[in-house]
Amino acid sequence: MRLDKFLKVSRIIKRRSVAKEVADKGRITINGRPAKSGTDVKIGDELVITFGNKDMTVRVENLKETTRKDEAENMFTIVGESYHEDQEKGSI
Repeated sequence: MRLDKFLKVSRIIKRRSVAKEVADKGRITINGRPAKSGTDVKIGDELVITFGNKDMTVRVENLKETTRKDEAENMFTIVGESYHEDQEKGSI
């Protein structure tokens, strides 16, 4: 399954166009490698997604073409979250 579609179906990112943009800007890695929106996602892959100053690590548990909202959380497990300082704050 394509990365952008997985992010949308799992509801990690609500819109596929936003998921595509985030991936193509280099903010997502799969198993430590930079990923683009068309990169294939497999069960067991670990994704690190950067949202602003937060990194979220998730493990892919299930792949489905469509899912209801209550089933979406079964598609991934959050492995960890980390926050980093905004590097531009200190350069005033």
